[in-house]
Formats: sequence, structure tokens, C-alpha cells
Amino acid sequence: MNTINPRRDARPTAKDMTAPTTGHLIAGGKVAGTDVYSLEGEHIGSIEDVMLDKSSGRVAYAVLSFGGFLGLGTKHFPLPWEMLRYDTTLGGYVVKIDKAKLEGAPVIEAGWVDRRRMVDDYWAMPVL
Repeated sequence: MNTINPRRDARPTAKDMTAPTTGHLIAGGKVAGTDVYSLEGEHIGSIEDVMLDKSSGRVAYAVLSFGGFLGLGTKHFPLPWEMLRYDTTLGGYVVKIDKAKLEGAPVIEAGWVDRRRMVDDYWAMPVL
């Protein structure tokens, strides 16, 4: 046993992952379900998941769930992570888009990863 840090070999528990977030880090599981708003404070949708770039290890996209009713007709849009800013007063992410711009955006569907260039072009983002 390490006397300096007795938990050195311990793995984080689920309880650890749900603790309040401090600093600049957040568990991916805590991002899912977070609301997303326009600059005007209009609720746009919520984060369904995040997509990681395997090579760099960075978050490439937040998957925004938008529209539908009771899960039917819901669309999933990949938004470049850099577009999101967390607003503590809203308790959610703010993006500089409106629903009209979002409705014309590429959606996640089978084979969408092959369309990454199209997604990046739509949002005017450089490829990582």
C-alpha cells in the first residue's frame, strides 16, 4: 500500500463521476442531457453525446438532439465542440446559431462519419 496516497490504485467509482464539477474538466457522462440555447436564450435542444477524435483524443463534436416528440422524429446534429460555450446562469451550453440554421445542418445517420468534411464545411470549422 502506498502510504502517501492510499487510493493510488483505486479506480473512480460512479459516485466520484457524479460529484460537482470543478475547474476546467467535466466527465463526458455529465455533458449528455445538458440543454443547449441560442444567444437569445431560446432552448434549442440538448446534448445527446460527444464524439471524440481517436487520433488527438479531443472532443470533435457534441451531438445535439433537436425536434421530435417523445423521441419520435428527433434529429441528431453534430456541432463542432468549439461552437459551444457553457453558461452558468442558464445551466447549459450556448451556441451562436438559431433553429433555422440548425434545421439545414447535416444530421447524424448511418455512415455520417464519412461526411465529416461536409459537416466541417457547413459550420466553417477547420479539420483537426
